[in-house]
Amino acid sequence: MARSVNFDLSQPDVEIGLESPADEDVVHDSFSRLIEEQSENNRLSAIELQDLQQDLDEEGRDSLAGLSGPAYRGWRLGSDETEEDDNERQTDRLLQDKLSSATLRILSSMPSRTIGRSRGAIISQYYNKTMQLRRRRQSRPAIKDFSRSARPSIRGYGVEVDTTDSAESKKERLVNNLQILSVGDRERMLRAMPLNLSEKKELRSLTLKKTKTHSSSKLTCCSRLKFYIIIALRHSWYSLLSFLHSLQLWQTRLKKISGRFGSGVLSYFLFLKYLLFFNVFLLLVTGAFLVLPQALYPPKLHAMRRSFTGLELLTGAGYFSDTLMYYGYYSNDTLQRNRENCIEGNISSSASPQCDSNYPSYNMPLAYFFTIGMAFFITCIILVYSMSKSFGQSFRIDKSHAMLAMKAFCSWDFKVIKKNPVKLMSENICTQLKELLAEVNHRKFKNTLKQKLHKLLVHGLAWTICIAATTGCLVGIYYFSDYMHEQERLHDVSKGRLLKEASLLALPVLVSFINLVLPGLFNLVADMENYNSPSIRTYVALSRNLMLKVSVLGILCYHWLSRVPAESDCPSSKDQDPTCECWESFVGQELYRFLIIDFIFTLLDTLFGELLWRLFSDKVLRRKRRPGFDIAKNVLHLIYGQTLAWLGVLFTPLLPAVQILKLLLLFYIKTSSVMMNCQAPRRPYRVSQMTTIFITLLCFPSFLGASVCVTYTMWSIKPSGSCGPFRGNESMFKAGKNWMDKLEKENPHLSLLARAHTYLVENPFFLFVGAGIFLIVIYFQSQVVDGQRKIITLLQEQIENEGEDKKFLISKLQSIHEKKRTPARRLTSQDSG
Repeated sequence: MARSVNFDLSQPDVEIGLESPADEDVVHDSFSRLIEEQSENNRLSAIELQDLQQDLDEEGRDSLAGLSGPAYRGWRLGSDETEEDDNERQTDRLLQDKLSSATLRILSSMPSRTIGRSRGAIISQYYNKTMQLRRRRQSRPAIKDFSRSARPSIRGYGVEVDTTDSAESKKERLVNNLQILSVGDRERMLRAMPLNLSEKKELRSLTLKKTKTHSSSKLTCCSRLKFYIIIALRHSWYSLLSFLHSLQLWQTRLKKISGRFGSGVLSYFLFLKYLLFFNVFLLLVTGAFLVLPQALYPPKLHAMRRSFTGLELLTGAGYFSDTLMYYGYYSNDTLQRNRENCIEGNISSSASPQCDSNYPSYNMPLAYFFTIGMAFFITCIILVYSMSKSFGQSFRIDKSHAMLAMKAFCSWDFKVIKKNPVKLMSENICTQLKELLAEVNHRKFKNTLKQKLHKLLVHGLAWTICIAATTGCLVGIYYFSDYMHEQERLHDVSKGRLLKEASLLALPVLVSFINLVLPGLFNLVADMENYNSPSIRTYVALSRNLMLKVSVLGILCYHWLSRVPAESDCPSSKDQDPTCECWESFVGQELYRFLIIDFIFTLLDTLFGELLWRLFSDKVLRRKRRPGFDIAKNVLHLIYGQTLAWLGVLFTPLLPAVQILKLLLLFYIKTSSVMMNCQAPRRPYRVSQMTTIFITLLCFPSFLGASVCVTYTMWSIKPSGSCGPFRGNESMFKAGKNWMDKLEKENPHLSLLARAHTYLVENPFFLFVGAGIFLIVIYFQSQVVDGQRKIITLLQEQIENEGEDKKFLISKLQSIHEKKRTPARRLTSQDSG
């Protein structure tokens, strides 16, 4: 048969791969025409339709269920429940009952049922699309540039031609059209074709082969050289990107952990990696603007410097007290190049201002103040950005069925060909599929009133035990810290120096012991509660461990910022009394001790809690049951350590270096222990929002608390008068104020800068405005994510309603066919009677 094809340019075009709902009628109409063109068996003339209707009226062998026109439940809101149940029953029977041959024939001609069935129809359709796209994006070339098969057809100009071409000729025309398109349009067109991968690969290879032969015959020598250079540069760029991707930190270890233990355990190590980059940033800032300038111009030290004994690695005192490690070492002078040479050159004191103006200077108190302030400000920006980005990624609606289909069909990377990466990827995909299947099969049990009351009592008792244990430990820490502080003030001469320094470890040991033991008690209480979902148990454990860590840090901050500065009575001349230590250095040493002792107790927990338990289970109990990895306890240990590092930046500028070393060692020790001693969760579960919760806890309780303490120290507490860059000032903040006043007196033209400092830095209103802006950004980001979730939910409901619409229309069609068939059966029975 022959038919004309419309090539009217006024007809609206359909974008490749971006069809909108408004173009749905055009797409469906094109499918109908293509199916009509290619499937002659589905084309019926008017006479054939009449014969088919007579055959359908006479057939009596169809065992059909009488569907009496079910009403779609979404069309009439407010209908009673009986009618809705009846409609559901009728539409569900469509999946079980046998439909009539007429209904099946109509269903087989639907566009959604014919995609991918007729390969020739698809090739013809995309041949027409390539012609339309070529006319829109390119000017018409000369006829002589075309091959015979690719020359414009006379179809569409009122002349009917025979369209019963073979599939090979249609494929050749499609390939000719594809080779004329640009590379981007060609890739999008091939990607949008509903063909299998082998056929797409064949079309791409034919297109590239013809394009290469066609272009190589026309390219000049210079153009060919330029083409080869571009290809070489592109390959080099891709190789460089692949090399940089392979340099990612701990990539292989993280893949192994993800494949064996799932996303929950992996989130802990990703969070550790995230904290490592934070501390690297802090170390770079403090090292460049504080440590390095002071190392180049060291201050004069007293002659009675303490010797190194080795105990300083644990206590942080002794030899380390007179180093760049602590606040007390830094001078309050203006560091200046060749200042000493200028003074030694017999320059009088009256000429010293001229000497100061000849060489660049570095104001150490001002640098100390602004370096700490800018480090915290940039950290706040990074945290807010990371949290908002993580909110957008993790709080999307990921239906488990949809994610399961994506993982099953789209998760394999075919570029991976080596044996070990293939094994890692297969383990990773297998674990993710287990997690998704566990989420799909998870059922919410409906409890009776008695069961609800029993669970409520159990949960209340568990929380009472946890709160009581935490309160008791806090009271013990409070009184023990007071006792140790009083012992420190007495200066007992009978104790040796080493014994006195060793006694400083008592408070860190007590706090670390409590942080190690109480999470075990929380786990025992959680076993008593018997949670059905492992993820809910993890979140509850996180909240209880967070309550413990925040309370302990609150007691310690009160001890460091209230007791120690208030009772510091060092004389104003440190050179006369070398045994005197300023309270800022003492607080820095305390934070160093807490960080080191916490790391030691973490190693002990890994040794006794995981390694020895695994050996005892294997050798003595003869069981393969191994301990699981406690995500909540280990994550809160990381947040606790990072809070100590943020608190200590002001008093110990090199404390981020200690934290970096601790995190590096902790990663390798924990990964080895997890792989050797721990077992995967018995019930796999997916924790899509775990990383977001970790970053949120790091931002609000941890960083916000550390920022408040540091800001309070710099604004309100009087610095030591014998050490540090802020000696002699009422507060650390006054150093910036004094410098601005001095600058305004020396140069009146900079009065605008002084006023800006007064309004922006001294006035706390702008600090609250900045904090409010950050909170508003987080709020709007959460609202945007919530709106996207609602839109996705509405679209998914719309898809479900479309399916119900199809069921409704099929049932209506079936009922009409039944009504037409019933009189015909009666007439046949009367004639036979």
